[in-house]
Amino acid sequence: MKRVIFTGGSGKAGKHVVQDLVDHGYRVLNLDTKPLDNPAVRTLITDITDSGQVFNALSSYTGLHEFDENLEPEPIDAIVHFAAIPRIMIVPDNEVYRINVMGTYNILEAAAKLGIKKVIIASSETTYGLVFNYTHRNPEYFPLDEEYPVDPRDSYATSKICNERTAQAFAGRTGSDVYAIRIGNVVEPHEYANFPEFFAKPDFRKRIAWSYIDARDLGQIVRLAIEKDGLGFQIFNAANNDVSSDLPTAELLKRYYPGVPVKGELGEFETLLSNRKAREVLGFKEDHNWRMYVK
Repeated sequence: MKRVIFTGGSGKAGKHVVQDLVDHGYRVLNLDTKPLDNPAVRTLITDITDSGQVFNALSSYTGLHEFDENLEPEPIDAIVHFAAIPRIMIVPDNEVYRINVMGTYNILEAAAKLGIKKVIIASSETTYGLVFNYTHRNPEYFPLDEEYPVDPRDSYATSKICNERTAQAFAGRTGSDVYAIRIGNVVEPHEYANFPEFFAKPDFRKRIAWSYIDARDLGQIVRLAIEKDGLGFQIFNAANNDVSSDLPTAELLKRYYPGVPVKGELGEFETLLSNRKAREVLGFKEDHNWRMYVK
């Protein structure tokens, strides 16, 4: 049984990723500020901005119960770090930046000093600079891929860029694997009921380039990343294969991003947040295209 410490597993995306790991035989200890309603997972209430708490938590026993026969901490196979302020406009911008940057630094530093050799961190599609920009902004090209010259201008996305650079530094220092997952707009199963409204107002999802990732498919990507060793520092986009619109990709581009260069050939409904690297390197194959749930 592989042992994973997951931060932020009580959140919208985290709870689905945790369940995927549990379903595939992982033991998961959740670090969060609120409990996760999952009988297979214990939550250790932890403030990730407190370095001492993080060091303690990452060296803790991962089992379920204080009356278990042996409470001795065991080696950790991987850390998955999702805990963060999830977007702008929840807390002041400086708090978004502080919590996201220091929380990630604390996780990566503790992992390095405790000898944990695999860390997956949650980055974001916002790093491409479109989502939280003050006004409409054209990208340099589509589809948005991991080689794109990211230069966002908001507190949330810049915190994620800082975290990617910090991850790269720790991977280089220790020789460990640290993978940053740039997560698209997370869609839970019940949220497919909203898609007809999205179709009626396609401009509403223009800022996210109509990308989405089913929360369960995100679980698959994270699990595949845990199981893929030896890549050092890497960035992977997490997106489903198609745009979250009933309009073809070419029509969306014509209406809302005219004149933006397109690299290569795009499929009729192909996502503009490229998932090619996740498919080719990790072996991702989506299980939950929106057309399975929206009639």
